[in-house]
Amino acid sequence: MKRRQFISYAGAGLATAIVPTFASYLPANAQSSGISVQWLGHTCFLFTGGGLKILVNPFRTVGCTAGYRLPKVAADLVLISSQLLDEGAVDGLPGNPKLVYAPGVYEFQGMRFQGIAIDHDRKGGRQFGINTAWKWQQGGVNILHLGGAAAPISIEQKILMGRPDAVFIPVGGSDKAYNAAEAKQAIAVLNPKLVIPTHYRTQAADANACDIAPLDEFLTLMQGTNVRRSNSDTININPRNLPDNSEIQVLSYKF
Repeated sequence: MKRRQFISYAGAGLATAIVPTFASYLPANAQSSGISVQWLGHTCFLFTGGGLKILVNPFRTVGCTAGYRLPKVAADLVLISSQLLDEGAVDGLPGNPKLVYAPGVYEFQGMRFQGIAIDHDRKGGRQFGINTAWKWQQGGVNILHLGGAAAPISIEQKILMGRPDAVFIPVGGSDKAYNAAEAKQAIAVLNPKLVIPTHYRTQAADANACDIAPLDEFLTLMQGTNVRRSNSDTININPRNLPDNSEIQVLSYKF
């Protein structure tokens, strides 16, 4: 598989170039210093660490995201799981960040990113197409953001995904993402150290235009797994302090 780097900006066309792997040249402290993770609503998170800011899945405020603030934050790189309105709205992002939105292996500023294709629906991708799950290491933390995955994880996908330190997984269901039972099954396959649920109903939802379930359904199904709740939308993840067994971390959105 080619290693690629998109040289694209919001509103610009795409160009690709094969580049060498630079990860081995990152300073040791940048490789293991941990990351800050900020939840910006829905499946959108900002990852800060290792000298980079990575934004995943900025959205438009409609339907299930109607009550969130637009995630217009500065980032060096934006990873997109699909070009649906709740996962790939990049208009107006500040600072001309570089964008990546297709499966493949990429290099950017000394970090390696892998986009892994998985169906965005339960009909073999015929309804909503392909979702890109993103895997990378930042600040010594192995991150897997599943975006809007809706299909079971195959053996081949599991090999590519490995065992993540932190998995960001949809749990609210609908036609285009895991419901609570499907998320539980995926967690059993991946065996992550930290589970951060995404894509669930909050008070941001337009009650007449949101078909996803609240978080409680997932937490009820996951009884027996330790749950940590933060009063903040931001947590710090240190690779030296990760749990041995899976724990669920719930973040709070400040409306």
